[in-house]
Amino acid sequence: MAKKSHPLVDATEPNFLEETFDYSLPPLVRFDGPVIEYVDGEPVEFDPQSLKTRDIVITDTTFRDGQQARPPYAIDQMVHIYDLLSKLGGPSGVVRQTEFFLYTKNDRETLDRCRELGHAYPECTGWIRAVPGDFRLVQEAGLKETGMLTSSSDYHIFGKLKFKSRRECMDAYCQVVDAAFEAGVRPRCHLEDVTRADVDGFILPFAERLMRMSEQVPEDLSVKIRLCDTMGFGLSFPGVELPRSVPKLVYKLNQEVGVPSDRLEWHGHNDFHKVHVNGATAWLYGCDAVNATLFGYGERTGNPPLEGAIFEYIALKGDLSGIQTQVITELADYMRSINFPIPANYPFVGKAFNTTSAGIHAGGLRSDERIYNVFDTSTLLGRPPRVALTDKSGSDGVALWVNEFFGLKGDERLSVMKVHKVARWVRDQYEEHHRMTAISDEELEAKVKELMPQYWAKYKG
Repeated sequence: MAKKSHPLVDATEPNFLEETFDYSLPPLVRFDGPVIEYVDGEPVEFDPQSLKTRDIVITDTTFRDGQQARPPYAIDQMVHIYDLLSKLGGPSGVVRQTEFFLYTKNDRETLDRCRELGHAYPECTGWIRAVPGDFRLVQEAGLKETGMLTSSSDYHIFGKLKFKSRRECMDAYCQVVDAAFEAGVRPRCHLEDVTRADVDGFILPFAERLMRMSEQVPEDLSVKIRLCDTMGFGLSFPGVELPRSVPKLVYKLNQEVGVPSDRLEWHGHNDFHKVHVNGATAWLYGCDAVNATLFGYGERTGNPPLEGAIFEYIALKGDLSGIQTQVITELADYMRSINFPIPANYPFVGKAFNTTSAGIHAGGLRSDERIYNVFDTSTLLGRPPRVALTDKSGSDGVALWVNEFFGLKGDERLSVMKVHKVARWVRDQYEEHHRMTAISDEELEAKVKELMPQYWAKYKG
């Protein structure tokens, strides 16, 4: 391709690219053409604009996979979290389903109490192994849908489950699917370790058999398939070979086998830091549901973070779709109250996620918070941008902290000159006293009261 000339487009007014960076929303994902993937050597076009009209959803596994990485939640805790998940997903059920273990008395009591709340969403579903004995638990719980573990790689079929052949394994799984049909329960087959499985030799034949079985039952009982990237081996890159290719896995099941998009679900793990992008990729290529967990907390390295999926959903759809994003902060505060650790730098909910220490960044925030804030965090999360004062903060950082503390807006905001006494005290902490830690809010409040008494009396008195 020949080089092109790119002359400067001079301007005296800024172009903030607000069609993408609408500050009232997370930055929008805007496609300017089709997405191409090569499948079996042939180019296949995918239309990303279909995401606007498809009913893509988030499903939750906080009470299942999320509990496999921590001590059990108390029943009251799970009921409260479920209530907040319903509030977060809004009336259209963006958070469409959640799943529960069914093995203990506490499991069953939690399920009953969540259903007693009467929420339409997230729908309560179960999770079992694909063995007839476990299916009795689903019948007793009276659930309309259950996930069942149908491990799909030879590592599991032969190494873990000790089947003598793939045929024996498939027959055993299908026996439990038949039992689900007979009981009027929709089965959701979880193809564990799918990114390390023989796609042509087992995955596609098994899925085809499930689709044939589904033709014999009403639509609301037809099998769903969850693609489980159990070890985080999945890759989003175009051109990657199977079984690691997320695009090809979704395409093969959706287009070649004929599993409808609304009966496909992606479940990932974060062993290689790809858990969120793989989930979004599954959406893009034709899988309607991404299975996630609050703050990514799941077995080993965790699952797609549900709050990340929420903001990805908004960015793809272009509006809030009834989602109450402020509930994300409410959930984080509640999780901290029950001793759930959230790293300070964790996106959207970490204590420092929209906090700056650098003076040059604080100066930018003071001029226009859009410069160093990802979106309107005050409105969407109830968290205005903040500054943590250290030796790097400078007078701009002090001015920003004081103005936020007093809640001053526009022309009311105090200049650097008016906070100079507090700024001098901060500087002395490091230059004279060789302090090694950030200054706490409590210390700053005391110093503002001492050194700026007239403003304290006016705004806090």
